[in-house]
Amino acid sequence: MLLAMDVGNTETVIGLFGPEAPELPDAMGFAKATGERGLAFHWRISTSPERTPDEHAMILTQLLDLEGLDLRTAVTAMAISSSAPSVTTQLRRMANRWFSDLDITVIGPGTKTGMPILYDNPREVGADRIADAVGAYDLYPGPSIVVDMGTATVFDVISAKGEYLGGAIAPGVAISLEALYTQASALRSVELVKPRSVIGRSTVESIQSGVLYGFAAQVDGMVERIKEEIGEATVISTGGLAGLVSPHTKHVQHHEPWLTLHGLRIVHERNHTGAI
Repeated sequence: MLLAMDVGNTETVIGLFGPEAPELPDAMGFAKATGERGLAFHWRISTSPERTPDEHAMILTQLLDLEGLDLRTAVTAMAISSSAPSVTTQLRRMANRWFSDLDITVIGPGTKTGMPILYDNPREVGADRIADAVGAYDLYPGPSIVVDMGTATVFDVISAKGEYLGGAIAPGVAISLEALYTQASALRSVELVKPRSVIGRSTVESIQSGVLYGFAAQVDGMVERIKEEIGEATVISTGGLAGLVSPHTKHVQHHEPWLTLHGLRIVHERNHTGAI
């Protein structure tokens, strides 16, 4: 089975792909996500640059043990994308020490992705953005826009020919809220849930409305501007906060919570035979 790891700045998403995977619940407010095919198990942990290679191996061992799996026998290959260079280094060391006999793919310069990168400097494109684009084009062939809502809100654009065209990066929900609480002493942290109405009748509801509907409007506005340049395109959301925001947008057509993991699997298969 293929162990796929997407290391973000705040959280790390881990998935285990196998030929026989159980059905997973439908995504919030959307049809069942097609990127779940083959995904047997998934976990989400905090990203910590302080973890040693041995600690990474220990966490993976414990996660699989919770599902009754032995890491040594269950995992036959690994694929990694990372937005945190220091964590990437530690994961490479972990793989070299504990899993040197496995096929390992770490997305980076020189990795065969099967997708032309039309960025001015392709090396600047984050590994997670490449994985998202590869996964999106596999699931929805044709022009598409991926909205990844994590630490940052990232828009990635794929052409009808399957080329990575570029995109846009904006501060994410968590970063914006942290700045709000830090700079406005009268405001406090709130739970991000749907308020009773757009017009908040308390400070808590006002923040909830501004964040939820404000970021939904940002997504719609950016998608409309991108479509003015490339024409019609399929709009896909992913990322930790996409399930909260996407149902309140006008343009998101598909919510794929495991899109990055799906793209990781495809990239690994393009670099190794018998990936799973």
